[in-house]
Amino acid sequence: MATDINSVVLVGRLSRDAVLRYSASGSGFLSFTIAVNKAKRKADGSWGDEASFIDCVYFGQNSQSISQYLVKGKQVAVQGELRQSKWESDGQQRSRVDVVVNTLSLLSGANQGQSTGGRYSSQFSHRPPNPMMEPQAAPAAPEPQVPGPESFEDDSIPF
Repeated sequence: MATDINSVVLVGRLSRDAVLRYSASGSGFLSFTIAVNKAKRKADGSWGDEASFIDCVYFGQNSQSISQYLVKGKQVAVQGELRQSKWESDGQQRSRVDVVVNTLSLLSGANQGQSTGGRYSSQFSHRPPNPMMEPQAAPAAPEPQVPGPESFEDDSIPF
């Protein structure tokens, strides 16, 4: 039996401020668009950037608190899965694909972190941590004692 995989990892910049919305049940969620650039050769032979705009949705308990940090130009990394929505409008079938974000990491700001003096990263996830997936720290092995060159005498060298 084949196993299906639906996993997406993107790093890009927000093309607009994130919008905080609320579901019918009252839970908050964020919707935002990430611009992901790729180098592409132009007709004149020079290189330029071509952007792909990816719509994302983040359902998380902390979506309201992080919405203030998700502003246009902010670089973020997201990990999630693709979800296709289908509907009918004016008698025509419509569909769109969004990334449902599981993990959101804030990277450098719109100004590349220059005003803060460097890059920073914060990570948010709406899935509880899985203790079975956490790597366990192995006990540190003692360093082997290898004699240095100062411990040898000339008489012990075989040549």
